[in-house]
Amino acid sequence: MNRIIFDCERMKYENTGLYHYCLNLGNHLGRFNRPGEEELSFYSPYGMENLFGKETKHLQQTELHKFRMPTLTNYAVWHATYQDSYYLPLRNKKIKVVLSVHDLNFMYDASKSEFKKQRNLKRLQKLVNRADVIICISEYARRDLAFYCNLANKPVQVIYNGTNTLTIPQLLKQSYKPEKPFIFSLGTIMPKKNFHSLLPLIEGQDQFELVIAGRIDDVGYYQSILDIAEKAGISKNLKLLGPISESEKSWYFNNCHAFAFPSISEGFGLPVTEAMSVGKPLFLSHKTALPEIGGDVAFYFENFSADHMQQTFVAGMKQYKVFNMQDKIIQKGKEYNWDIAAQEYWKIYRSLF
Repeated sequence: MNRIIFDCERMKYENTGLYHYCLNLGNHLGRFNRPGEEELSFYSPYGMENLFGKETKHLQQTELHKFRMPTLTNYAVWHATYQDSYYLPLRNKKIKVVLSVHDLNFMYDASKSEFKKQRNLKRLQKLVNRADVIICISEYARRDLAFYCNLANKPVQVIYNGTNTLTIPQLLKQSYKPEKPFIFSLGTIMPKKNFHSLLPLIEGQDQFELVIAGRIDDVGYYQSILDIAEKAGISKNLKLLGPISESEKSWYFNNCHAFAFPSISEGFGLPVTEAMSVGKPLFLSHKTALPEIGGDVAFYFENFSADHMQQTFVAGMKQYKVFNMQDKIIQKGKEYNWDIAAQEYWKIYRSLF
């Protein structure tokens, strides 16, 4: 029996891209194993066991494993799903390691000192050294990894994420329901998401609201968005929701006027493919992996000046309507499919048995 262990330790942080990556890929991997030949187990935080079905096998993650990993003699492959993981069979070389690399965002984080960047890079190199195969979630991430790390001719493959399947759209009793057509954005509230740059889209445009959802990671940045809006006199048309449920998220995607994602640091951009799944107009930053994922069905902010942001939005909405782009966007979104991704991962696992 060839046993694979899928590391979903990062799922202890809900409402994050890594949580949904592990949840979706983990559930889809279970569809393609060969019973009697292969066995998939999950390295899971406490309380996450039933997310992959009641019959699945689990190894419970604990903080102590940072210092001493459990005996893993029965496993053939360990899939480390996060490029900064502290949980890896570093010493047991009989276990083959697949390493997923999502991004090297820390190298572009202005808030990090050069010492911290080099410390993180050294840690990433250690994991790269241990890996037998490396998976990147975009060509952009692959190029970044090759630039900053010594890959020593190890196999590196790009496997795109799938699209998160939106649940039935439904607002809760306490949910915020916009009264006007609204521009929607989604992500952790932190500077690299660049949400403040969207405020000019509603300046002098009282017919629109801007609705931003996501966990508040940086309170100072959250407050700065509110302060800028107050100074510009547009506070009444801005709503920062904080974390939202899956049904709420689906409602905002399905009912928004357009989706805007001005992030300056993305290895993939799952919210983009979610917006694609319902054919919404896409306004994205031109930076990092977003042009690769959005392709020719999105409109791009080449810079973040107020005039350019407004012009790009007006011209993009006109083009979206004139060329009736909804179906084309939905078709593009189908390229990002978790079933396809899961089968590609299985090919890699099987190459290591």
